[in-house]
Amino acid sequence: MNASPEELLIGLVSISDRASAGIYEDQGLPALQEWFRKALATPWRMVPRLIPDEQPGIEATLRELVDREGCHLVLTTGGTGPAARDVTPEATLAVADKVMPGFGEQMRQVSLRFVPTAILSRQVAVVRKQALIINLPGQPKAIRETLEGLKDGDGKTIVNGIFAAVPYCIDLIGGPYIETHENVVTAFRPKSAIRKK
Repeated sequence: MNASPEELLIGLVSISDRASAGIYEDQGLPALQEWFRKALATPWRMVPRLIPDEQPGIEATLRELVDREGCHLVLTTGGTGPAARDVTPEATLAVADKVMPGFGEQMRQVSLRFVPTAILSRQVAVVRKQALIINLPGQPKAIRETLEGLKDGDGKTIVNGIFAAVPYCIDLIGGPYIETHENVVTAFRPKSAIRKK
């Protein structure tokens, strides 16, 4: 079912062999749902998927969420490391119309503030048709940090998270106008792109 014109439709994909097999409880989807509840001031709805680390299945899920479900934004968690089973970036690039390298670069910048192994992360972001697809880290803490960025004790932003750029990107590819709760993340747009209230 497609979204109404002003409703943001978000595909959330947790990619994990063990969680999808029921060996342990998935943490990626609940973390993303909670973050969006706090961050978005715009009406939104999510389409969740929990799938194993299999490239054909990941590609098929991304195509389904964009082409059939009509998602404007698709976020994946998991499968972005260097291990043999980590194939999320390859699957994401396989369904891309355009590659958006700045998102992956900024996610690694944020994560490197915490762990030197962030350099092993291979997250990518792409545009497919009317949707932005972004690979996020697998851990809930890292998901929040990369979306929100880093703030000092006074709440001033030290390093921007990637979500600050997502609303304007969605504008540019024809999606709904997204507004955020600024205490969580401030959407950045050029002055000419800001809607008057």
